[in-house]
Amino acid sequence: MENDRDATETGNVIRNSSPAEILEDRSTEIDDFIGPNLEYDAEIEEERHFWRKRVAVVKNLVCVSVACMLTYGIYLGLLQMQLILHYDETYREVKYGNMGLQDIDQKMLMGINVTPVVALLYTPVLIRFLGTKWLLFLCVGVYALFVSTNYWERYYTLVPSAIAIGFSIVPLWTSIGNYITRMAQKYYEYSNYKAIDVQQQKKAPKGAYEKYIVIFHSVFYAIFSLSLVCAELPMICFLTDYLYPYDHTLYNVKHCGPQMKGCLEGLNKTVLIKLPRSTSLIIVESVMMGVAFLSMLLVLMLCGAAYRPTEEIDLRSIGWGNIFQLPFKHLRDFRLRLLIPFFVFSGLEMVFACTGFALSYGVCSLGLERLSSLIMVYGLSWSLWSLLSLSLPRRGILVAGGVLHLTLLLTLMVWAPAPRKPTTGNMVTLHIIAGLWGLGTAFNKSGLSALLGILYSDKGRQDFIFAVYHWCQSMAIFGYYLLSNLQMQVKLSILLICLVISLLSFGWMERKIKRQVPYRIPRIPKPRHKTKGYRYLEEENSDEEEDGAEEKEMEQDGGEDERETLRRRD
Repeated sequence: MENDRDATETGNVIRNSSPAEILEDRSTEIDDFIGPNLEYDAEIEEERHFWRKRVAVVKNLVCVSVACMLTYGIYLGLLQMQLILHYDETYREVKYGNMGLQDIDQKMLMGINVTPVVALLYTPVLIRFLGTKWLLFLCVGVYALFVSTNYWERYYTLVPSAIAIGFSIVPLWTSIGNYITRMAQKYYEYSNYKAIDVQQQKKAPKGAYEKYIVIFHSVFYAIFSLSLVCAELPMICFLTDYLYPYDHTLYNVKHCGPQMKGCLEGLNKTVLIKLPRSTSLIIVESVMMGVAFLSMLLVLMLCGAAYRPTEEIDLRSIGWGNIFQLPFKHLRDFRLRLLIPFFVFSGLEMVFACTGFALSYGVCSLGLERLSSLIMVYGLSWSLWSLLSLSLPRRGILVAGGVLHLTLLLTLMVWAPAPRKPTTGNMVTLHIIAGLWGLGTAFNKSGLSALLGILYSDKGRQDFIFAVYHWCQSMAIFGYYLLSNLQMQVKLSILLICLVISLLSFGWMERKIKRQVPYRIPRIPKPRHKTKGYRYLEEENSDEEEDGAEEKEMEQDGGEDERETLRRRD
């Protein structure tokens, strides 16, 4: 009723008012709607806009870090559980008979470690064809494929998926390194949007990106290193209840440490008290598959693009030959060449911590049931010190990490725990060494990645630099795989020699930089676009070029007609 009364009153007012008054009221309403908003503040709105941009960049960093953490946590956890189950003699005979699971495991490890040898040949092509984000998504999907093949463990499922993992290792880490560096550069641009170099889209001043690159790479490794903790969750929650105690599994082990040959000589062939039910294994693998699928969704839906579409188009317009040569051309730079020993040691030290130290020192003395605690201490220390090293200079922490690893290697060469002695002293000592090794790994990984981003921050793309870095790491892991049956003292000597060479070459690089020795950075070729479309018009008018081409074609056609007429006359 009240609404009807209001409507009648407004109708009466309109009837009683003149047409001029009605037009005047409507014009004032239109002016209020179209005219400038007095409450609008352009500076505040601009600040809010770039604040949202910065939040989006931080969201990209966190999402890609969590996705990589989940992907590698599932991959390493499944691989560890699979190798332990397949090692048990009873499990192989009862579950699979004479199928040859150990032979399949050997070929699977060979596929993972050997395939990256040729990665430097196809990684630039994948970068050109797919771009940074989609290459990252594809590689994460390959890891999910590896998880799915474990539902049906056969030669034709496990070995091809392992080869696919080896195929995607270097492209995955190349895209990750470039993505994190690009996010740091974007955060600088959105934080300093009023700077002249940002507004005019010019190169940033020297050292402008350094703080952001250090923070972003440190945060990434702080989150990613928790993948080692996630990898041990299947072991703790599921497999530990099925393992024999140390006095059974280590019954034939005679010595530990430097005298150990291979990874763990003398380990009992039966390590499982009872065989796990097939339904329990399917449940565990289904949970892993769900987490792998979640990591794919994180990359696909929550991670933004690293480059604008026009920048990706510019890269795709470069010829295949030029793209193929770019990683090799970057090796002309003496800075990258002198960092190669550090790249190699970076791959060796991590695989040694997870296999050589954990098995030949930790499991040999404490038993297989303590393997997860050593790996978790290593991962937690890596994560913690990656965050605590934010304020330290990259060059300083590289040297500090190298000196710490040098001290630990010398200690491991002269000290060996007693086999089958899980005493408090051995347990504390081994966990302290694992924590200190994680500290050195944190300094090494975050330091190298951030240093590469800083040294080549003036380049448009860092894909090809990170391709060289992670290819060298993969080659180091492949070399360690080939030498896995050697005595532990030989492995420690190789790591020690490689570390000394790394520190010397790094010092030589710093000396050449201080002396301002010129270095060569290859330019990425300029894109060759077709002169069709509004986006790629050159300074000269493209219409004139097309007209000129048409005139030339008409002249050629006219000349051919005249020749034909002369021939007919003859």
